Amino acid sequence: MKIVVGDRNVLPHREQFESALPADAEVVWCIPFDEDRVIDELADADVYVGGKFSAAMGAAAPKLRMVHVAGAGTDNVDRSRLGPDVQVCNTFHHEQSIAEYVVAATVMLRRKFLQQDRALRAGRFATAVYDPSIAQPLSLSGARIGFVGFGHIGRRTWQLFQAYGATGAAVTGSGLAPNEGLEWVADAEGLTRLAEFADVLVVSAPLNEHTRGMIGAEELRTLGEDGILVNVGRGPLVQEQPLFDALSRNEIAAAAIDVWYRYPGPDGVGEPSSLPFRELDNVLMTPHSSGVTHHTFVGRVADIASNISALGPRAVER
Repeated sequence: MKIVVGDRNVLPHREQFESALPADAEVVWCIPFDEDRVIDELADADVYVGGKFSAAMGAAAPKLRMVHVAGAGTDNVDRSRLGPDVQVCNTFHHEQSIAEYVVAATVMLRRKFLQQDRALRAGRFATAVYDPSIAQPLSLSGARIGFVGFGHIGRRTWQLFQAYGATGAAVTGSGLAPNEGLEWVADAEGLTRLAEFADVLVVSAPLNEHTRGMIGAEELRTLGEDGILVNVGRGPLVQEQPLFDALSRNEIAAAAIDVWYRYPGPDGVGEPSSLPFRELDNVLMTPHSSGVTHHTFVGRVADIASNISALGPRAVER
């Protein structure tokens, strides 16, 4: 069984991964990711492990039986050249790490720690203690948290927010969610209602044809000048220009953006958007790192190895 790995996040766990595979497994590590090299290696491969899978890769892999993403989202897998029997798998284990990010980012933005840090570096103590024009910030006690999507990430994040005394509501694709103390749950028709309810809007829905651009100017205006948006789902769930406009005009208070509209090549260098979010002082910008922890990938590597082992040997060709 030949396995091609093109995801560098698996590499730190190489020993764990390889020791959990079948005895006949041959692992080829294409790190850093190089699509031309991957295409060459896929000619006789059974499994590909990586977040990006192009049509060209599919065309080069006639014996492929599984594409395994080392994460939850499969939106970067082009299935157009995959045979009907090829399994496309994903894995989670990121919910704890992302939940920690969401809560930490919310506290930083709600308490205005970013602005205080910048001011103090310039010698100014930017708090209500010294400047009466600055309002005393709000804690999380009693904060209203609105969840756009309530899967693994939403549920774990809500558990953490509950410990701070927050209240919550959610919008899901089905309009249903486990009864975990939310005030109410609605389908996508309730998105405006959710934005009106929320002090903090947490976006963790999957990206598909129904959810792309689901949050635009109207929802952001409704969230309001004291509202905070935290996007840990996919960048295009939130319309790019309206988000920039709402932040630059202070139509919403702040945003934490961990998922973007542009991504770099393997060297990690590139602008995350065509718009200058970096110039705004009310944005926490992170490079899709909310779920990238040792804890996350120990669990993911175990899942990937288990799923590969479940494939069994390739059928004998006749």
